[in-house]
Amino acid sequence: MDTQRLERLHAIAHSLQHDSRALALLGLGSAGIEQERLDAFSDLDFFVIAAPGRKQELIATLDWLERIRPLVWHYRNTVDGHKALFDDAIFCEFAVFEAEELPRIAFSPGRLIWHHPDFDTASCQPRLAEASGARDADWLLNEALGNLFVGLGRFCRGERLSAFRLVQLAAPDCLLQLADRLAPASDGVSRDRFAIERRFEARQPDAAAALPDWMRGYDASPASALAQLDWLERHFAVNPALAAQIRAQAAHAPA
Repeated sequence: MDTQRLERLHAIAHSLQHDSRALALLGLGSAGIEQERLDAFSDLDFFVIAAPGRKQELIATLDWLERIRPLVWHYRNTVDGHKALFDDAIFCEFAVFEAEELPRIAFSPGRLIWHHPDFDTASCQPRLAEASGARDADWLLNEALGNLFVGLGRFCRGERLSAFRLVQLAAPDCLLQLADRLAPASDGVSRDRFAIERRFEARQPDAAAALPDWMRGYDASPASALAQLDWLERHFAVNPALAAQIRAQAAHAPA
């Protein structure tokens, strides 16, 4: 566990404890209940729970962070929060909510680092089990295949950038989700419900061994597509006509 980041988290809590605009600090991910993962490469993810009517003040003015150490960079990446970098290279990503908003937000369970004595801590328990937009295996399979076919067509047309994004980014994202449905995660390795790629190598080592073949580089979309198609056919019932068309596209792709 990285003591510098743990101390920074507690410094943020101490700053908020003396700020009338705040009611609680909820650590998430490695800054929350998974602190055994907190290392020198971890960012600090957290929610600040604002007092009623004070949310926008905490978002607009980051003095509650800057009184700990100077911020060398920050920007408002969502309507609710910021990404920020301290001068000693500790990176934070946070959002500010009022307690009444939390039941409508999907988030992983966290750990209360600090809360006001009168704060109802029950509001920090997630109510939504998953982020919106979860897809079933059939959708993921066919979305991957469609991306491979369309991407190879664009490669043949000379649109290598578009092909790269479809074949080597969009399609593998579906394959990662399918791999998680095929096999249980390795013992002790948790899945980030909001970022499928996090800890994938440790979570699914067998599927991860194929990643270099799925994503071979800017000019290698045809070979990448064929490797993904082979993996899909080994594990799922792939439409044979579509598979044949994908292979035909790859065969006709320019070098």
